[in-house]
Amino acid sequence: MVSPENPSEPQDDGSDDEFQRLLKQLLSGDSEGLAKAAGLPIDQNAIASIIASIQQAAATPPGQVDWSQARERAQQVAHAAEVVLTDDDRTRASNAFDIARLWLSEATAFEPVSTGRVMSRTEWARETLPFWQQLCEPVAGSVAEALLEALRSNLPEEMRASLGQAVQVMRAMATTVFVVQLGQVVGQLAAETVSANEIGIPAMPDNEPALLPQNIHEFSQGLEVPVEEITIFLATRELAHVALFRHAPWLTSELTSAITSYARGIQIDVSRIESLGGEIDPSDLDSLRGAVQRGELIPPRTDDQNAALARIELLLALIEGWVDTVTGAAVRRLPKGAAVAEAVTRRRAIGGPAEHAFGTLIGLEFRPRQLRKAAALWSKVTDALGSADRDAIWQHPDLLPTTDELDAPEAFISRARGDEQTDFDRDLARLLEGDLPDSPKPDDDSEGDAPKQG
Repeated sequence: MVSPENPSEPQDDGSDDEFQRLLKQLLSGDSEGLAKAAGLPIDQNAIASIIASIQQAAATPPGQVDWSQARERAQQVAHAAEVVLTDDDRTRASNAFDIARLWLSEATAFEPVSTGRVMSRTEWARETLPFWQQLCEPVAGSVAEALLEALRSNLPEEMRASLGQAVQVMRAMATTVFVVQLGQVVGQLAAETVSANEIGIPAMPDNEPALLPQNIHEFSQGLEVPVEEITIFLATRELAHVALFRHAPWLTSELTSAITSYARGIQIDVSRIESLGGEIDPSDLDSLRGAVQRGELIPPRTDDQNAALARIELLLALIEGWVDTVTGAAVRRLPKGAAVAEAVTRRRAIGGPAEHAFGTLIGLEFRPRQLRKAAALWSKVTDALGSADRDAIWQHPDLLPTTDELDAPEAFISRARGDEQTDFDRDLARLLEGDLPDSPKPDDDSEGDAPKQG
């Protein structure tokens, strides 16, 4: 507040002390509780940082979310165990992209992109955060309002009546907990993912391909496969992903639209907090953070969400199945390509802790459940139609296999060939050939029904 006597001199009205007092009361007197709830280290700098971010968030207009804390936290976590990329790392990745590009040109009709980046963990976290933010934004507001209501309803009556402007501070606290958790998850993903598109959807701006050599090196431990071979294999998968999404531009919007539609349907119900009884204390943000991490605040899926989830899972399975099929054909020259492929499959099936944590934030894990069926289908389509006709199927979503056709590849191949005709197609063909009788005219019907005259 500015003093009227001296406009340039701030007036000490005790608002900072009141703010600190409110925080401590909301946290049961534990000034470290908010830092713990947000996933930050317990030290004075962390507490000062989180309080500053809450004050900044409190100034944000209602309905908007300040994501700066997520960005800072993501980069902090990603950088924690980061090693400097060497010239060997960059050369190996660059060579791998060159070889992958050449081999892919023989395995798919889609022309691979001519570029490929080598990234550190911090770079990946910073550049992909806008994508994760887009997916989580519909949920952030719901979580904030639910936690706000839980905190407000559990305050003493006399304090609740005098909250006033503190409501915005409480909403900012709840939002900050979610935002920092998102940053934590993205930072952990940066320490695990081996490429920009490993999760199966374009997370990088402009769908740019990239490899993370530090994570590839960790992935290679125990495989007894030269890291050069592993890098070539992963570069091939990365370029295949990018080629598919760039040659089927509708695919990105179709997939992200289904995901955001699913996330937008999440409405956190405060009664679910109360129904957990003694498991969490709504006045303790640390226990609420645990409930968010475990996904306990996310209600059962709606019918619309189930439909969106089915679409997401089918698309992810078809994408990953196609990438597996094309990659397998492209890397057949690698002596130990099969061993790397098996390691990738095993890694994908198990999933990482960050992936599971992200799943609890929006109730969705990015793992195709019908991948083996999809890969088998694309393999059979390749044998029956060839790679050019196989890839042409991606021109429009209506041409893709359905969930039922994953269990019946032959039926899909027949449809892709045009062997399968609808009743309309058959009737139209017969009509053009003159095999169908003419439709009776209305006048003929009426005359036929009229009684004959003597």
